Amino acid sequence: MAKLSYRVSYYVLYVLFAAILVVLGIFYFGGDAQGDAVLVGVDPEMWQPAQTESLLYLMYGLFVLAVVAMVGAFILQFGSALKDNPVKALKSLLGLILMVVVMVIAWSMGSGEKMDIPGYDGSDNVPFWLKVTDMFLYTIYFLLGATVLAMLFSSIKKKLS
Repeated sequence: MAKLSYRVSYYVLYVLFAAILVVLGIFYFGGDAQGDAVLVGVDPEMWQPAQTESLLYLMYGLFVLAVVAMVGAFILQFGSALKDNPVKALKSLLGLILMVVVMVIAWSMGSGEKMDIPGYDGSDNVPFWLKVTDMFLYTIYFLLGATVLAMLFSSIKKKLS
């Protein structure tokens, strides 16, 4: 079974590499934007690629694929651990619960005050999206700090042992 999963993941990886290379090639060598795709108010000397949307859609797709793979792997691993050792499996949920708590605290810390962005008339400058952005930024900061602390404490523990 491990051999089959290795083969499948191996081929999926190379298919993704190929798709990324194709889209990057289209993006960089696909020419300049024409007609409605040209952004008004941008310096005409700046390059505006014609296939920017295809690159953005690829990034959205890869993000969704990563999230689905992560959630699926978590559910499968939790299910198998629950069958073998239920107490240890429930303890493994502690990390997920901590992450949810951090995100709730980060959401409450976020500012919903509208930003003054010159030249932007879009619909995303609303309190909900501003708080979501702050939530993700604060969560990233927390995770970065936790990672640095974990590296420091693990190296200190290793030296003392």
